[in-house]
Amino acid sequence: MVYRYPLGNSLHPEALKEKQRSLREGFQTPLALRVHRALSWLRRAEAEDQDHDVRFILLWIGFNAAYAGDVEASASSSAPEGERGLFQAFFSTLVKFDARHRVYDAVWQRFSQEIRLLLDNHYVYHPFWQHQNGAAGHADWEQKLERSRTAIKHALRDHDTARILSILFDRLYVLRNQLVHGGATWNSDVNRDQVRDGASILGCLLPIFIDLMMDNPEHRWPMPNYPVVD
Repeated sequence: MVYRYPLGNSLHPEALKEKQRSLREGFQTPLALRVHRALSWLRRAEAEDQDHDVRFILLWIGFNAAYAGDVEASASSSAPEGERGLFQAFFSTLVKFDARHRVYDAVWQRFSQEIRLLLDNHYVYHPFWQHQNGAAGHADWEQKLERSRTAIKHALRDHDTARILSILFDRLYVLRNQLVHGGATWNSDVNRDQVRDGASILGCLLPIFIDLMMDNPEHRWPMPNYPVVD
């Protein structure tokens, strides 16, 4: 079952929309655009209660709108791994604002089992697919996967939330690519668990991300790549 915040919870999409309406006059344009766009996709995802593939994609677009990465510029930037580097930087920013450790608690208290399964699943592990596709330097993907398990254990022990998110979203990014780039069959039995769990995790975390952004309007959020143009 896909996790959803209940109606009346402060992180329910409609509650977040009400909060955005009450605060948006104090938002600079970059934050206003990011939050408005992210909420539009989050609210549409909330209405999707049957199709996990579609829900996951809608939530990922909402996440993309929140961190608003310039994908073309990231390819030539110094950010590690291009687009991945952009959302890792986004995580570092959010963690600084998360004094109540809401992200850590959501990840580990709510989804410990789902996350363990996702992190152990080699079908959403990038080096595994690099090896399958014949790319050099990835024959040791199993050892790399084991090292990543060790890294997440250390991050959890140290409450290193940015590192946890980085490793977790690395897996979700592979799942995103499989769906968006036609590398999976719609509603396939092969990848049901990771799509369902991925949608649950995103559906839990994206509202927290948006809420943290709205609570920190003084931060200099960069302008999204596609601003509104008259």
